[in-house]
Amino acid sequence: MRHVILLAAFGLSACASLPGEPFVETLETRDWRFVATEADRARLSEWRTAFTRGLEEARTDGYASQIAALGATGEPDAALSFDTVPTGKYRCRTIKLGTQGRGTLSYVDYPFFDCTIRTEEDLLGFHKLTGSQRPVGLLFPDDDYRRVFLGTLVLGDETRAMRYGADPQRDMIGALQKIGEDHWRLLLPYPAYESTIDIIELVPAGE
Repeated sequence: MRHVILLAAFGLSACASLPGEPFVETLETRDWRFVATEADRARLSEWRTAFTRGLEEARTDGYASQIAALGATGEPDAALSFDTVPTGKYRCRTIKLGTQGRGTLSYVDYPFFDCTIRTEEDLLGFHKLTGSQRPVGLLFPDDDYRRVFLGTLVLGDETRAMRYGADPQRDMIGALQKIGEDHWRLLLPYPAYESTIDIIELVPAGE
């Protein structure tokens, strides 16, 4: 029951039109495990399985050269230790690996869009600002190699993020990892749509 109370406090639906005011209201904990749904905790625990499965399927379907071109972004064990995540504007692109058997491609990479990481009270918030599928949520402290992202998916011309926990099809969980100097990725295992894993690659907007 404790995490249900916390989910109600995770006020994503209370945010102004993106990219408006901070959307954090009150959280009684900074431990993501007490905020995440059971289904999302299970998804995150299988991130590496999702990653390797997506890579294998894409390579089998003839995308080996595209995967090689990703460099560290496409390597499951590329994460580096870090202390802080720089806030500011980022360029981000989404790479989708694997399929859910619905006629989609096993490898898709999209052009770069606009993203931001900003302070949300004593946490950080991640926003994908442009594009038709826009993850929006919070980055929680975890270990030296990742921050855990909890958020929801904003679609199309929607201007407000849905409350986390209100719709499992929109809930998202992921791991933000550093993979190089000013080079980050957000791993989103087993998304509700299309792929086995989504990788959002981030570089500072000035680069």
